[in-house]
Amino acid sequence: MSKNKQLPNINKRTSIAKSLLFSIEQLELTFSNGAERVYERMEGSGRGSVMIVSLTKDNGLLLVKEYCAGTHSYELGFPKGLIDPGETAIEAANRELKEEVGFGAKQLIPLHTVAMAPAFFGGTMEIFIAKDLYPQTLPGDEPEPMELIHWPVDDYVDLLAREDFNEARSIAALMLLVDKLRNGG
Repeated sequence: MSKNKQLPNINKRTSIAKSLLFSIEQLELTFSNGAERVYERMEGSGRGSVMIVSLTKDNGLLLVKEYCAGTHSYELGFPKGLIDPGETAIEAANRELKEEVGFGAKQLIPLHTVAMAPAFFGGTMEIFIAKDLYPQTLPGDEPEPMELIHWPVDDYVDLLAREDFNEARSIAALMLLVDKLRNGG
């Protein structure tokens, strides 16, 4: 933030809706120039979430195809999920990997933390690279088994061209990984 910018004052917070996943809060704000506005934002659980980009020994990626209610379609992407209470992000990443892909990782390397939609949602997602994979499964909370797709990293351009690989977080994770690998990471 530039030195001349000051965060607005929150004059009033009102919860206006609540679901199992989040609540919607209305904020009455006063900005440093005197302007007053009402904003609405979603409040998540506050625990955060994780996404895992798994690298296999043959330099492949492990993706899952799962049902997405928002688009009412099956989408291809990297395994992901919420951080459970009392769990660290790394523990959540390894748990989600075991639940969704059937592998654990001996190495989980932080890649980047992304904001989901900072204009109206405070949630963040920590993206990890998983290496040194070993077979291990945990029961997950998915209503049906996910389809596991193995994809060569070198063919990432073809992955980007797929109609079912369009989730912004998975695309960002893929491009962050490709950049890291190009730069010797």
